[in-house]
Amino acid sequence: MRPAFAVGLVFAGCCSNVIFLELLARKHPGCGNIVTFAQFLFIAVEGFLFEADLGRKRPAIPIRYYAVMVTMFFTVSVVNNYALNLNIAMPLHMIFRSGSLIANMILGIIILKKRYSIFKHTSIALVSVGIFICTFMSAKQVTSQSSSSEDDGLQAFLRWLLGIGALTFALLMSARMGIFQETLYKRFGKHSKEALFYNHALPLPGFIFLASDIYDHAVLFNKSELYQVPVIGVTVPIMWFYLLMNVITQYPLRCSAMRSALWSFD
Repeated sequence: MRPAFAVGLVFAGCCSNVIFLELLARKHPGCGNIVTFAQFLFIAVEGFLFEADLGRKRPAIPIRYYAVMVTMFFTVSVVNNYALNLNIAMPLHMIFRSGSLIANMILGIIILKKRYSIFKHTSIALVSVGIFICTFMSAKQVTSQSSSSEDDGLQAFLRWLLGIGALTFALLMSARMGIFQETLYKRFGKHSKEALFYNHALPLPGFIFLASDIYDHAVLFNKSELYQVPVIGVTVPIMWFYLLMNVITQYPLRCSAMRSALWSFD
C-alpha cells in the first residue's frame, strides 16, 4: 500500500506542479529565478528543522562532496527554469526533461563503462523518437506563431534553439550529478533526506547574484489580482498563491529524485 501511495503522490504532485508552473510562466515568462529560489528556500528550511536538527546533526557525507553536487544541482535547476524564457513551451519542457533515461545511458556507457542489452537500447530509442517528434513539432509551432516578418521569425527560432541547448545541457548535467551521487551512496550509504537538505541549503547564497531579478518579479507578483484562498478565506495576490502551490507540490518530486539518485537499467 505504501509504494502505491508514494507513486500516486509523486504523480499527483507532478501534474499539479506543472499546472501551477505554467500559470506562473504564462503570466510572467521570466519568473524562473523566483520560482527556483522559493523552492530551494522551502526545502532548506524544512530540512534545517527536521533533518539537520537546527544544525546540531553532523552530515554523514562530508560537506566537500556536497559542494560538488550542489554546484551541479543548482546549475541544473536554474538552467531548466530559465529555458522557459527561451520560447520553450511547457509540454516540450516536460517531455524533454523525461529524456533523463537517454542521458543516463549515454553517460553510464562513457563514464561507468556499462553495457546494456539490445532490448534496453531499443526502449531508449523509442523514447528518443518520441522526444524528437515533440521537439520537431514545437519548432514548427514556434515559426508559425512568430511575426510575419522573416527577421522576427528567425530570431524566435534561434531563441528556441538556445532553449533546446539549455535543456540538453541541464539534462546531461543532471545525469552526471546522478552518477556522482550514486558513487557517494556506494561509499557512504544512502542518505537521501540529508542530500535533499544540503543540495538546497548550500546554494542559497548563490541567489544573491539573481537578487535583482527575484526582487523585480516579487514586485510584479504583488501587483497581480487578488485571490481568496479556499477554506481559509485569506486574500493574497494570485501569483503568490500560484507560487506557494508550486513550491508545495514540487516537494514530493524533489524527495523522489533524491531517493532514486540515478535510474539504472542494471
